[in-house]
Parts: sequence; C-alpha cells; structure tokens
Amino acid sequence: MARSGAALTLYCLLMLKSTIFREYDIRGIADEELLDPGIIELGKAIGTYLQRKNGKNVNLGRDCRLSSTRLRNALMQGLVASGCHVTDVGVVPTPLLYYSVFHLKAGGAVMITGSHNPAEYNGFKVVSGASTIHGDEIRELRRIIERSDFTQGQGSQKSVDIVSPYVDEISAQFQFPRRVKVVADAGNGTAGPAMHRIFQKLNCEATELFFDMDGRFPNHHPDPTVPKNLAQLVETVRTQQADLGIAFDGDADRIGAIDDQGTVVYGDQLMIIYAREILTRKPGATFIGEVKCSQTMYDDIRRCGGNPIMWKTGHSLIKAKMKETRAELAGEMSGHMFFADRYYGFDDALYAACRLMEIVANSGQPLSAQLANLPRTVATPEIRVDCADDRKFEVVRRVSERFRKTHRTVDVDGVRILFPHGWGLVRASNTQPVLVLRFEASTPELLAQYQQEVEAAVAHAAT
Repeated sequence: MARSGAALTLYCLLMLKSTIFREYDIRGIADEELLDPGIIELGKAIGTYLQRKNGKNVNLGRDCRLSSTRLRNALMQGLVASGCHVTDVGVVPTPLLYYSVFHLKAGGAVMITGSHNPAEYNGFKVVSGASTIHGDEIRELRRIIERSDFTQGQGSQKSVDIVSPYVDEISAQFQFPRRVKVVADAGNGTAGPAMHRIFQKLNCEATELFFDMDGRFPNHHPDPTVPKNLAQLVETVRTQQADLGIAFDGDADRIGAIDDQGTVVYGDQLMIIYAREILTRKPGATFIGEVKCSQTMYDDIRRCGGNPIMWKTGHSLIKAKMKETRAELAGEMSGHMFFADRYYGFDDALYAACRLMEIVANSGQPLSAQLANLPRTVATPEIRVDCADDRKFEVVRRVSERFRKTHRTVDVDGVRILFPHGWGLVRASNTQPVLVLRFEASTPELLAQYQQEVEAAVAHAAT
C-alpha cells in the first residue's frame, strides 16, 4: 500500500534509530540500522542542512566497506532530491574527502565510512564549510527529518578524480635528503592505493602490507591502537631493519607508528616528535593535546618553547579549538593528527606519515632516536569500564567531586586527577556506554597505587 509523504517520512524516521546520531558522526550496523529508505531521508536532511549553511555544492566519498556503495546510492538519491549538486570523489580515504572541499571549493561534504569499527558497521561524517559537524548539529539532522523540513530542487551528480591532485600536492612538499626505509600497513582499508602512489614519488624504500582494499578486512582489523593488529608490521620492521613502520586505520584519518626496534610510538609521543620540529621554525607555537595524553608531552612542548593546551577528546571538538587558538598542530592518543602547519588543519594519516618520514630523513637517525631523551614513565592503555549512557556522566561528576576536595584536578573533559608523581583520568565516552580511564606515573608501584585509588572511587560512585 502506498504511503503519503508524511507517513513515509515517519516510517523512515522509525528506521533511523536515535542512537545512530552520535556526538561526532552518524553510525550503526549497516544492514540493520542503515537501510535504504532511511538513508534517502538522511540524504535529504544533510542536503537541506548544507544548503542552508553553505550552498548547493556537496562532495561525496566512501570507504571500501561492503555496504558503502549501497549507502552511497541511497544517500546520493536524497542529496540530489534536496537540490544539491553532488561531486562523487569515489572510494577514497576520509582525508581525501576533506581535501576535496578545499581543492574543489565545495560548501560541504559527506564521507561514508565505518572508520576503525568492525566490518558490519558503517556511517557518515558530515563536513559543513571546512569543519565536521558534531553534537547538536548532528541532532539537527534528525530534527529536520522529524519535521519533514526538506528543501527541494533539481540537483545533479558527477564524478571527479581527487586522488591525482592530492598525490601531486602532498608529494611535492617532501624532498628527503636521504633514502628512508619504511614499512606501511594499510590493513586493507582505503589508504593503500593513494599511499602507494605517494611512495612512488618520494625518496623512500617502502614495503607495503595489505595495500589492497577489501571491506572484509581479512588480515586484521584496521585499528592501529590495538597492539595485536600491529604484529605483522612489528615483525616486518625488525626483519627489514627499517627506519620506521606506519599503520593506518580503515579510512586513513588515524596513524599508528612503530620505531626501528619494533616498539609502538603512541599518539602523544608522535606529538612530541612533530612539535619539536615545528618549534625549530615557529618558536612559541601553540599545540593542542587531549586529556588522555601524557604529562610528558605537555612538559616537553613547554620545555621546547611551545604553548601546549589540554583539550577535549573528539576530532570535531579538536578542530574547532585549533581554529580558536590558531594552533599549528593537534593530536589525540588514537592517532588523529591535525596539521595546520604547512597543511589544511584536518586529520590526515597519509600526510602525517610523510611528515614523520621527513623528520627521520632529515635527522639521519631512525625513529627510536627521536624520543631517546624523554623521561621514562609508565602508563596504562585506555581502560574501558561499562557504564550506562544515562549514568556515565553522573558517575564522572561524583568522582570529580570526591577528588576535588583532596587533589588538584582538571575538568576540561571528565576529570584528570593530579597526583604527586602522575595522574589518573576518568571521562565518559561520547560514543559508547563506557567510562574511559587512563593512568600514568613515574614508577610501576605508584601507577598501581593511583589506579587502585581512582578505580575504587569509580566503583563507589557507580553504586
């Protein structure tokens, strides 16, 4: 039986669960929560939102997940129905979609990607102007659907090759004074084809692992923050006696790194390496790190004459803070690296890889030498504790209240408790029903002590 327009919109809205509209993106299980009728309506809503903000010209890209082409077709139908003139840049890394906004002077863009999530997931990152929307801006898309408040018009679609101009522009920045030996693992995500073309233009000897795109991710999950996903990269770096190893997540906006000894170089350590180089050219420059980053990072940037700022986790929030403070670089533990220095200010793991190779080439030393003089600390990885969405922020508030009476705290995002020789963090995830904890201290014994004290407070606050 045919449905009226209003009834169809209601039907489609019921298919789009409120839980898929998250803090930084729209995401769900593709074949259960992202069905075509709902995605067509979402396309109309995104097209309406972007036209009201920045005009009709919208770029569209997608990753290599098995569901991405279907979602592209449905979203395209909605975008065109809303009156958008859509430029399809094809299957590309997320940073190439961001790059296309600048290169093609578009008013907005949409990336269809599940990022580093399991293969059955997919989602949408929405760019308005030069910034990704987040928070209430994402929820506004759902409200547009609820009101059936769509623009209508004669839209259009065309396809453009964005990879070639991107590869040419990136590779032209780098002239390595010596040949760099690098191993790179693309995890069968979207980084492989574009990074292969960049390697061909650089003074490097590259060993490429899993550079063929395959949305089933048959070799390992494309998340470089998980050590087991780096096992073959570590082994190959050691076997090849390479200067460094690079890993990419599924949509190539996050970088992982391995030094020549096979040791993981985490996001805050990469920030130190990048910041030191930038400060040789731009004394006093501002840098932004998130609340999970090591105190060593903030201290080292300050020691080298920089201005470090601790800020909230989340790529959209970080980008906004960068614009406000005119920071040259921002970074997260997860491997998002945002270069405004010599670049556009968005998170691009391919570009970050080139900058890291450049530092190694110019120094004449392998990656391990870049951090040899850092003070030694011990730290935990991110610890995730299940906590219901309707409880997690209240638990963090109670923990903050408890420690504020006895310790110095930082409450920019959750609560970071400052101990005499380290710190502990408790924050509510913006994307999952969990609390995120992390700890750092000068010795293993102090680390265990701080962790035990904070975890006991969390347990008490959760009862």
